[in-house]
Amino acid sequence: MYSEDYDGAYSHERSDEDVYSKPVKAGKRTYFFDVKATKGNKDYFMTITERKRNIEKDGRITYNKHKIFLYKEDFDKFADGLQEVIDYIRTNCISADTQNVLSENPTGETEEKKNFTDVEFDEF
Repeated sequence: MYSEDYDGAYSHERSDEDVYSKPVKAGKRTYFFDVKATKGNKDYFMTITERKRNIEKDGRITYNKHKIFLYKEDFDKFADGLQEVIDYIRTNCISADTQNVLSENPTGETEEKKNFTDVEFDEF
């Protein structure tokens, strides 16, 4: 279900319980927001996975993954806590100049990077 999993390295970890996936690329990291069904498809939960691509000294590409499971009874508290921390950082930790750049360009990419095409050689 991970559309950006170019090498299929984690295909053995995926199962038929996947309902929906939203990958978000962010530099060397990709975040996956996945909706999954419980056994018997009686309930749903979300997993949030961070996958970071690393290039080993021998040139091999490896991935480090971190995953959290978020259950429906925790959605509101999780979202509230996340929003509170984001608001705090934006208000107290980011300079006004950086705020202006982020509001004009929400991805945080520079103009030079926005015009750059990221090529994955595994795609050829």
